Amino acid sequence: MYLPEGTTSPGQRLPILLHFHGGGFCLSHPSWLLYHDFYAKLATTLKVAAVLSPVYPLAPEHRLPAAIDSVFSALLWLRSVGTGEVKQMPVVERLRETIDFSRVFLIGDSAGGNLVHEVCARAGSVGPGLLHPVRVAGGILLNPGFARSKRSRSELENPESPFLNLEMIDKLLTLAVPAGATKDHPYVCPMGKDAPAMEGLKMPPLLLVVGDKDLLRDPQLEYYEAMKKAGKEVELLMSHDMSHIFYLNKFAVEGDPVTGERTKELVQKIKMFVESDQ
Repeated sequence: MYLPEGTTSPGQRLPILLHFHGGGFCLSHPSWLLYHDFYAKLATTLKVAAVLSPVYPLAPEHRLPAAIDSVFSALLWLRSVGTGEVKQMPVVERLRETIDFSRVFLIGDSAGGNLVHEVCARAGSVGPGLLHPVRVAGGILLNPGFARSKRSRSELENPESPFLNLEMIDKLLTLAVPAGATKDHPYVCPMGKDAPAMEGLKMPPLLLVVGDKDLLRDPQLEYYEAMKKAGKEVELLMSHDMSHIFYLNKFAVEGDPVTGERTKELVQKIKMFVESDQ
């Protein structure tokens, strides 16, 4: 939990970010330093009640949809906070008193972006009654881990980065999808022929962030075009000269002026997106 200090006045309620970490569904943990640096900054820059980052089960011991089920249960837990069903504790009471439960935003890095898509779609399918008083107001997909079995042009031409290479794409995603499935599975390729038709999805407004040097740039842009074609509200931020999850690289953000500037642009774009739902 990232709980900004002194952000609310008595009776004031603010939106909340529910964060899903990346790692190809196989690696990583919300407590890792790379997340703390960025999301602590985001929690203090945005006017939010909190940023919550649930721990979810990892593959290959727990293949998808285990992670999807787990992070959706975090949304249900948030609902229980709003209805008063969660055991009284100081931190829960603070959340209950400061969150605007009608302004819950989902945000995810890399594979966490895939989880944002899946949870937004599931929330839309169950309807507002099950989630009340929670309303998913928007989804923010940061360099999502979308891919196909066939290599995209960006995978063939863009350079590998400290956070992503071709071997990671192949191994991690293969270990994460249901046994026997490929990277064409809807959990990895929601714009593919095997995925539910996007026209039938009930999705909140989305912000998609793409680095033009990301190995997965082209599948991400394919997702954007498919969502737009399906009539969904999706906004695109292209981070020029940036690779996969560049904003989580503390050393580059602090040491490279271009990465630092692109990260500032990203934070401001997220801030504008959240504030647009008033």
